Amino acid sequence: MRIQVRRTGGFAGIEHHAEVDTSGRADAQEWHALAEEAASGGRRTPPIGVPDGFSYQVTIDDSTFYCSDPRLSESQRKLISRVLKEGA
Repeated sequence: MRIQVRRTGGFAGIEHHAEVDTSGRADAQEWHALAEEAASGGRRTPPIGVPDGFSYQVTIDDSTFYCSDPRLSESQRKLISRVLKEGA
């Protein structure tokens, strides 16, 4: 499973992109479960965010969902944080 996160917005408006490929990882099942849960609460179109808030485009394999601060679910927040931290 390939998980990509694109974060835009914020005070400085700087875009950040990261990707994690779970193939061959010992924790792949954990990633898959988290990705499924996060995607279940995502939108198919970009939501209207708040001034200086972050907006996210999350692509899991060939499926994309959108979400934005401050309305992230706990699973979305966790998935996005992990991908931005561990991803390349």
